[in-house]
Amino acid sequence: MTNEALIATIGQIEAEAETRLGAQYVETFIPAPKLHSFMKRIKEDVTLAFDYLFCVTGVDYADHLQMVYHLESILHKHILVVKVKTDGRETPEVDTVSDIWPTAEFHEREAYDLLGIKFNNHPDLRRMFLDENWGFPLRKDYKDDVHIVSR
Repeated sequence: MTNEALIATIGQIEAEAETRLGAQYVETFIPAPKLHSFMKRIKEDVTLAFDYLFCVTGVDYADHLQMVYHLESILHKHILVVKVKTDGRETPEVDTVSDIWPTAEFHEREAYDLLGIKFNNHPDLRRMFLDENWGFPLRKDYKDDVHIVSR
């Protein structure tokens, strides 16, 4: 599937998706409430078949946090980057995709631990590296007076 065909197909699956050709891959921005259903559809759709989630990361912006998912179809050899904004910074949350791609479970736990993004319906959302007394060290506004660390 060409990038143009991929962009058109994404538009047919989710009308609210903002899809474009990025610097390296096709990128689509999905509203947070639609993330889970969209991700399930692009995995199950036979023309897309995004069966491989190979990277999940969180990004800190001034007014929101964002989750970024890199997906590949092993069958069709195309790649898609899905981005979703949280609603602000105070209580950032998105739905988990770990029931769709089990590998997301630990990636989401890492984003929760280091950025404080909550994943709704996650099977085991708890910190991986830090105890509950720590803040979220990958946030730009992070400050730790005890360990004299700040960003």
